[in-house]
Amino acid sequence: MYTANKITSPKDQQISVKIKLSALWASLMFLYIYADIFSLFRPGHLADMTAGRMGPFAVTQGSLLGFTVMMMIPAVMVFLSLALKHQAGRWANIILGVLYALVNISNLVGETWAYYVLYGAVELVFTLLIVGHAWRWRNAANQL
Repeated sequence: MYTANKITSPKDQQISVKIKLSALWASLMFLYIYADIFSLFRPGHLADMTAGRMGPFAVTQGSLLGFTVMMMIPAVMVFLSLALKHQAGRWANIILGVLYALVNISNLVGETWAYYVLYGAVELVFTLLIVGHAWRWRNAANQL
């Protein structure tokens, strides 16, 4: 005999804040990666790279280490959004979400390529969603 599964309450349909935050950080990483990959096709970009330039920055051990840390943080936040306890997770997402929103805004200053503006705008929306979800996540018991 076949019986259909019934949803017993609207709460069963909700996704926890931790899952939403983790998914937003993962999506943000995909956006960063694809924007950087597509940038390789911009005229002169590969020549600048081989000449030791990364945008306005010279490629040095220090600059590469700094950019590595900057890109590791969102990747680590995919996990930490799930693993941290409520207060630590909430504040980490708020603080880092605001920081990366500012990074996204600074990347758009003076940008003229439409694809990059679109990526930057969506990245900004995602970082603001991270901040918004974390900001409204006031109660550890109410993770939904």
